Amino acid sequence: MSPGLHARLPEPEVDGITRPSSPTTSPKELYAIVSQVGEGTFGKVYKARNTMTNVHVALKRIRMESEKDGFPVTAMREIKLLQSLRHQNVVRLFEMMVSNGSVFMVFEYMDHDLTGVLSQTQFAFSEANLKSLCGQMLAGLAYLHHKGVIHRDIKGSNILINNRGELKLADFGLARFYQKRRRTDYTNRVITLWYRPPELLFGATVYGPEVDMWSAGCIMLELFTKKPVFQGNDEIHQLEVIYRVFGTPTPERWQEITELPWYELVKPKEVILNHFRELFRRWLSPAALDLAEQLLTYDPAKRVTAIQALEAPYFKVEQPPPELPVGLSSLEGEWHELETKRERARKRRKLENALQEHPI
Repeated sequence: MSPGLHARLPEPEVDGITRPSSPTTSPKELYAIVSQVGEGTFGKVYKARNTMTNVHVALKRIRMESEKDGFPVTAMREIKLLQSLRHQNVVRLFEMMVSNGSVFMVFEYMDHDLTGVLSQTQFAFSEANLKSLCGQMLAGLAYLHHKGVIHRDIKGSNILINNRGELKLADFGLARFYQKRRRTDYTNRVITLWYRPPELLFGATVYGPEVDMWSAGCIMLELFTKKPVFQGNDEIHQLEVIYRVFGTPTPERWQEITELPWYELVKPKEVILNHFRELFRRWLSPAALDLAEQLLTYDPAKRVTAIQALEAPYFKVEQPPPELPVGLSSLEGEWHELETKRERARKRRKLENALQEHPI
């Protein structure tokens, strides 16, 4: 790591990072923490201001406490991946920084994440806005898959959006390069449960970018309904929730299903019919329904790719054309999953207190 990437941050300390204590900050005292905006498996994420340029960045602190043998392998993988990527729909890693024994990844700052922005009520997304967000997500995935990268954790909090309406895929802690010509064994303990494709829930370990496309289908439905659609409590329940929408998978629909490792353990106990179109036609147009159905196809071999999805009639034929949600610039505050969770917890406490004061 070059000397220019090492920065000392002055007192007083905040959660292991320090704020500049006066306006006369030396060049080495580079970033002033504004707020915490996220917290993941591998560390906390902060909004910070570059004290020399006044440009905001995101600082992702890499958790080192549990690492007895040096730098975390997951962080190394994420850094290596991000250094090889450059696309308008993939978050940009600016540099690495070491401060007081902590290691930070310095990213471009994005004002919101999808989970947060879908929970707010100040700005209503138009059909054209939703089409733009869906298209940008698919363009980011098309680029990753072209570069031989599977993301393996597409979900609302890992999809960032700025006030110009630009969308960028983030958090590559579970991502990895894959062999395009040779199918390889990978772990199936990836992708947040609500966005995990059925082949992983059936124990598949040989897979490729099609796992991201199922997650993209889940996100497409979430854009319209404003909430995650498949909310399972565990792996078995997750499959049951999917069955209620798409019906039970059969060898006719998914030829290789009976060969998957956990099929005999978790196979459907009853036949359920596909109710997808009747459940979602109130939200999605006919062409949007077609695309969502192609993304959420049980058989991964038949699931649409990101490139194919971008060529769908939903984008190419059906009106209106995509339009960036530039109205996000009028939002009060910044909307991230962290604030959404805190707001939910505040409302829950308020309700509990009200019930204690006035029992029903």
